[in-house]
Amino acid sequence: MSKHQSSSRPGVVRGQRPLSTHRRVAHGVYVERPAPGVRDDPRCRLIDDLRALLLVLPPGATFTHVTAAAVLGWSLPKLPDVPPVFASVGDRDPRPRRPGLICSRLRRSHLHEEVLPASVRGAPVPVDHPAEILLRAARDLGTIDLVILADSARRLGHVTEESIRPVLESGRPGVRQLKRAWELSDPRAESPGETLLRLLHHVAGASVTPQVELYDEGRFLGRVDLLLDGAPSAHEYDGGGHRGEAQHRRDLRRERLLQRKVDRRGYVLDDLLNRPHAVLDDIDRALQRKPDPAREAAWRRLVDNSMYGAGYGRVIQRWRRLGGFDDWSGTRSTSVAKRGLVTKPDQ
Repeated sequence: MSKHQSSSRPGVVRGQRPLSTHRRVAHGVYVERPAPGVRDDPRCRLIDDLRALLLVLPPGATFTHVTAAAVLGWSLPKLPDVPPVFASVGDRDPRPRRPGLICSRLRRSHLHEEVLPASVRGAPVPVDHPAEILLRAARDLGTIDLVILADSARRLGHVTEESIRPVLESGRPGVRQLKRAWELSDPRAESPGETLLRLLHHVAGASVTPQVELYDEGRFLGRVDLLLDGAPSAHEYDGGGHRGEAQHRRDLRRERLLQRKVDRRGYVLDDLLNRPHAVLDDIDRALQRKPDPAREAAWRRLVDNSMYGAGYGRVIQRWRRLGGFDDWSGTRSTSVAKRGLVTKPDQ
């Protein structure tokens, strides 16, 4: 049994199996349907699918890109419901062809197993070095998308300045894009929405400090997502977790406390993507400066080049050319459509 395979999980097999007892992952690759009482949430199904795909990958293959990011628990940018599975193999290894599986031959001789964080070495399936995961993603994704990944990887301690330096100095494809994203990343971000909000402030030329704890005469008032430097103004991302009735009551009480120290403004994803002028107006008023249409134009260009804008269509077409997507319409509801790789920014 592989070190990445647990006896408590459903078995994976190569060859034809009846759909009554097995779930089809790809051509000739199946996962046993879990027994009653066995955990079967989207993350478990993702791991089971990847364990099955290891049967057709060469020895030493690892998962990379957004696939590995999902395995490691990183926050993800906007993705299709069923993104491809990304794997990396040695430069002399064969690349198996399966719909929805994209294999890359990558040279990783400058990276060594011992520098991997323990949490990465203990992943349920083999994943690439976190710095390589980011580099592989940089060949497809835009700056916003990469910063979301980098923020999360840094927050979890999977990537550091030291560990990513060999990759940034390698001159390989994607390095230029990754360098820009790395410079913009911040480990203090706690969600993709916070990352988007911080980047909008960066484009607007407004310096902010993330995750600031506020006190009033020694009494803790709360911690705000972003505090504008030089202005008593706090800007926060209000995601889906703030919509429940009980949470809404807590938010109102918190907001009343914060008003003693700062002017608190909350934003949702629609504000950041479709109504950035409203956020920029609040920034300009807080900093007592004149509006500049160039700031909004710069932000819209950044969004347009990401998975939140026109970049989404370009990336999807590229992925289709490289490996296509699974199209098992008869089993979609119970297999790949529930891999759980999508993490929406408002959650």
